[in-house]
Amino acid sequence: MGFLRLLQAVLLAAAAAAAARAPAARAWGEEGHYMTCKIAEGFLTGEASAAVKGLLPEWAVGELAAACSWPDAVRRQMPWSGSLHFADTPGDCKFSYARDCHGTKGEKDMCVVGGINNYTAALQDSSSPYNRTESLLFLSHFLGDIHQPMHCGRTADLGGNTIVVTWYNTTKTNLHKVWNVNVIETAMNRFYKDDMSTMVNAIKHNLTNEWCREENQWAACYTPTTTCADKYAEESAELSCPAYVGADHGSNLEDEYFFKALPVVQKRIAQGGVRLAAILNRIFSGKNDDRIQSS
Repeated sequence: MGFLRLLQAVLLAAAAAAAARAPAARAWGEEGHYMTCKIAEGFLTGEASAAVKGLLPEWAVGELAAACSWPDAVRRQMPWSGSLHFADTPGDCKFSYARDCHGTKGEKDMCVVGGINNYTAALQDSSSPYNRTESLLFLSHFLGDIHQPMHCGRTADLGGNTIVVTWYNTTKTNLHKVWNVNVIETAMNRFYKDDMSTMVNAIKHNLTNEWCREENQWAACYTPTTTCADKYAEESAELSCPAYVGADHGSNLEDEYFFKALPVVQKRIAQGGVRLAAILNRIFSGKNDDRIQSS
């Protein structure tokens, strides 16, 4: 094994160990990313599924969902990647690539939309210098990030990170973390016996019932030349505005806020999974899943 490949393997293994030790308070939380990618796995074509499994690191044991939090685990080792997890806006409920897709120092294309576009292109191009395993993990993770509304929140408060709130009068948190973690953890505890697979199955049930008429449209704008990530960011930017309502700095958030946020969280996880599958199917099998057809 060459030095660069050996170094890459060491970094991947170290990141996996860090992910296993680290707390769940990350983008979407480990649970949200796991569920997004688990839903995507169910929509992959046989060819795409085989290709994905062939790129996964050994520690993922053939499960894409098990590796979807990896980009959070390596943010310290790869500080340049930090800006690729979000696309904050001035707070006008809109996303503009030219205006909003840049790093903290104005670096062009350094936002979650740019990351999705970049790693999609890398996986499509067999001659790309990017590592294909890392490209797959970054792409899968960023599809989760872009569907979390506060990842397209206000620049002034870092997507809700500086808005300190209390969750059910017991947990000091912030508005970003409420959407990343607290809503999901509360739902799992109340309704799903703290079992992720049960919550995933509930979301899948909605895909065949409540959302069945919408599902085919979620990935409809995807073509071989675009990922439509701009559209996903626009949706999150629009959803972020009502997420601020009733969540002022120092406020206590309970049932009223939770029951408004939960349907949004569940639907965005589902949309992220369906759209990730559509992109991976196009890359690895040249077509969408039979259930995800363009209109």
